[in-house]
Amino acid sequence: MNTNRACGCKSFNSCYLCEAEFGLSGTEPALERIDHLDEQRLFCPVCRCLYDPCVVQNRHICGHGEQFHGIELYPNFISVEEEQKVLRDLDKVPWDVSQSGRRKQNYGPKANFKKRKVKLGSFQGFPLCTKFIQDRFQSVIPSLRDYKPVEQSYIEYRASTGARIDAHVDDCWIWGERIVQLNLNSDSMLTFLPFTGDPYRYNLADVATYPKVMDDLSGQIQFNPFTQSSGSSLSWKSIQPFQAENCDLKRVIRVPLPRRSLLVLYGNPRYNWEHCILRRDITSRRIVVAYRELTPTFLPNGSDEAMGRQILDQAQSFF
Repeated sequence: MNTNRACGCKSFNSCYLCEAEFGLSGTEPALERIDHLDEQRLFCPVCRCLYDPCVVQNRHICGHGEQFHGIELYPNFISVEEEQKVLRDLDKVPWDVSQSGRRKQNYGPKANFKKRKVKLGSFQGFPLCTKFIQDRFQSVIPSLRDYKPVEQSYIEYRASTGARIDAHVDDCWIWGERIVQLNLNSDSMLTFLPFTGDPYRYNLADVATYPKVMDDLSGQIQFNPFTQSSGSSLSWKSIQPFQAENCDLKRVIRVPLPRRSLLVLYGNPRYNWEHCILRRDITSRRIVVAYRELTPTFLPNGSDEAMGRQILDQAQSFF
């Protein structure tokens, strides 16, 4: 069904509302893919290992699993009181309808991923009520040192609408290596599926030209364009480029997202795996605050540095 609907769904996306109104099928492409995968692994946020949920009677011994680098999970990143205040402030702003039962609020530049064009548009910065979250990135998490968010989006999932998001990789032309998400109001799960599609989809082909920001093994920053390139003639293109790893094509990975936890995603799971939220993992209202940084193209010595500087300047504002 290719018509726009009042619920916000378009094309083949649907929610409980338009499925009931138009008699649409409630199929989830991610579930169909999962049915064809042989293994499921759960991610342990403590030791950052994968383990088989079917062995040892679902009991996991930390450190006795397979390492899965590129995901960091920080429980209780904000307090209950801070969470409630943020939610109250966000709900003072009207929500926009989105696809597949979601609602959203977006703060950031206006980007066209297919045409690879970006402009400031109406971007005036971020809500002041969330400034303390960004401040805490720098003081608490080593892998987010000098992390400069340029997009901050709020996405609401409700069980009553059958909200979900299909498997995808965040765009790689403008959004950089580190993706950050703060999970609010309820627990959920993030599901990773191996990506086997067109390497030009999501602008993934660009990644091979970027320097690798994070060292997956140590979790340390190995390239910082703001300190390594600024004020010098060094080009980031002379730095060792990111090299994609092979992912297990027969495996689905499930990552728990406890309420008030912060997820940091980079490296292999950022680029080689698609991630999604399944309907069955939304049991009550869930809000995710998602943060994105710029690719090296828009940073010092990049070809679009001038546009990137405008975006970064605007991202310093809070209202």
